[in-house]
Amino acid sequence: MSLVNQLIAAIFAILIGLVSGTLYIMSESSRSILQDQLESHAQDSATHLGLYLGPYMAENDSATVETAVNAIFDSGFYQQIIVTNAEQGILFEKSVPSTISDDIPQWFQNLVVITPPSMYREVTYQWQQVGKIYVRSSADYAYDKLWKGAQDSIILFVSLSIICLLAISSLIRYLLRPLNSVEQQAIALSEKRYIEQEKLPSTRELRQVVEAMNRMIRRVKSMFEEQARNIEELRRNAYQDNLTGLSNQRATITQLAERIDYRKDFGKGTLFNIHLINLQKINQQIGMDKTNNLLKHLATLLEEVSRQADQSILGRITGADFVLLTSHTNFDQLKLKLDKVDLESRKLLSQLMNTEISHPIISVGSCECSDISHSSQLLSDAKIASEEATKESVLWKQYNSEANATNTQPSDWKQHVANAINQRKIFLQAQSVYSKSPNSMPIQDEIFTRILDRDNKATSAGEFINLVKELGLMTEMDRAVIELALQKIESAACPLTINLSHEAIQSDSLIDWLSKQLKGKSLAGKLLFEVDETAVLNNTDAITAFRKALKELDIGFGVDHFGVHPNGFSYLYSVQPDYVKIDGSLIREIDQNAEDRFFVSSLISVAHSLDIQAYAEHVERESQLQLLTQLEIDGSQGYLHGSPKELS
Repeated sequence: MSLVNQLIAAIFAILIGLVSGTLYIMSESSRSILQDQLESHAQDSATHLGLYLGPYMAENDSATVETAVNAIFDSGFYQQIIVTNAEQGILFEKSVPSTISDDIPQWFQNLVVITPPSMYREVTYQWQQVGKIYVRSSADYAYDKLWKGAQDSIILFVSLSIICLLAISSLIRYLLRPLNSVEQQAIALSEKRYIEQEKLPSTRELRQVVEAMNRMIRRVKSMFEEQARNIEELRRNAYQDNLTGLSNQRATITQLAERIDYRKDFGKGTLFNIHLINLQKINQQIGMDKTNNLLKHLATLLEEVSRQADQSILGRITGADFVLLTSHTNFDQLKLKLDKVDLESRKLLSQLMNTEISHPIISVGSCECSDISHSSQLLSDAKIASEEATKESVLWKQYNSEANATNTQPSDWKQHVANAINQRKIFLQAQSVYSKSPNSMPIQDEIFTRILDRDNKATSAGEFINLVKELGLMTEMDRAVIELALQKIESAACPLTINLSHEAIQSDSLIDWLSKQLKGKSLAGKLLFEVDETAVLNNTDAITAFRKALKELDIGFGVDHFGVHPNGFSYLYSVQPDYVKIDGSLIREIDQNAEDRFFVSSLISVAHSLDIQAYAEHVERESQLQLLTQLEIDGSQGYLHGSPKELS
């Protein structure tokens, strides 16, 4: 029961006590008065009868006595009258039973007992005692008057009590309204949302409570923001190039290895090595500051190219070299983009050197990547092509190698992929996430989507993902995976986790479709959804709405590949996922690199401070797992626990 309701109940109880006590006192007082009145009435009646009946009583004239007594009884205010002679013989006696009205409840009669006394009067005639008259008044009239008075009092008190309760309730609710806001602040704070009350209550005690709550919220928010700033600073120092803000050499190579060598889900794409020609000579001619401006401008132009692709990785690997992996493969479109990068860079350099420059100032080497590519080989090939472009004084040189041939699938592969999705002939594999030691148990099975080739062998995501995007079937493929997973969910040993694509998240109809699919199903603790960090940052509003809908359906939600996006993790406030999976590129060398250890430890602390579970991806060595356990990781996933297996 709320505080307001408790106060109202207490006031109501007090009012009931006051009404009951007042009613009792009034009834008792009225009863005493009526009792005295009945006594006086009986005494007066005995006196009057005695004065009238004295002569007849002396003569023992019972007939006249009877007539007189019957006459007075007709008034209805008497219960008994007895007339005796001098020898105490009864000349006449008349009595009627007490007939209290049925309108007067029995509880009231029991509560207020009225017992009229029997009063008498000695009668004398001619200085001689001739007898006595006994009179007892009836209590019927007294009960009737007392009950009517009690009814009027009850109605008055109830009416006043209701009015008082309504007035007091409104007043209390108004005065305690700031406490409702404090409650909302506390709930929001538990969800790591920070709300301050701008309007302070006028009541001194409540104002102090609200001000104290506001101060606590500001302090907690400041602590988390400081923690986030420290982690961002660590990220910049460890993984970002100080000049351009792009990923540094180590971070770039690690991310390339993660996507191409390990996950093999990038699909077809193009890797570029962009080399700024004669960097040392330019530095000597225009100075370090202007050269740095040129490098930052070149980085900005490359970032624009990177953002135009569905998937990309961009970084600076040496002073004059940048690497860009993009999902774009169209030669003509790429050439236009690179021509623009070179043109804009030349314009800036011309302004800095105050001379016209007509030849390219960057050399670009590229090579195609596929699901069978290796990151180190791609980097080497792109570097070779860039050096050839420099020697030949051309902007772009494509590296051609039979080893990079990507057309390994039959000509009807596109149709085969489309049919597999539309006909729900998708092969599902799962890899478990294990809880931390010592009681390491599977806590979820992450589903991986595979399409069987003509020989019924599971292909990697990189062999079909680009085709699915080209066909516009990403959302349909996600729906197919959800439908197939729901068929297996009852027999699953632990919750099933489904990764959703960027396209599915951006679909307006996904939530409605999902609600229909899950309607009537009890899936609490059986189904989870994941979205990678880039999709969350690019669609924060949509993800927040999706997360809210999943909460209503009692379905879990997580963020995949956590910790690598340069925009940080402020989205955790609004999205509030149940868990995050720290990207494998940060885990790969955690047992060998102190910077990775400290950064991952900070990410785990951030997650735990928001009551979010933290899992590690791509754990392959026992030394990694032991270190992660020391860092209080909540779960781990990788080939150390086993490779993906068919979801049965």
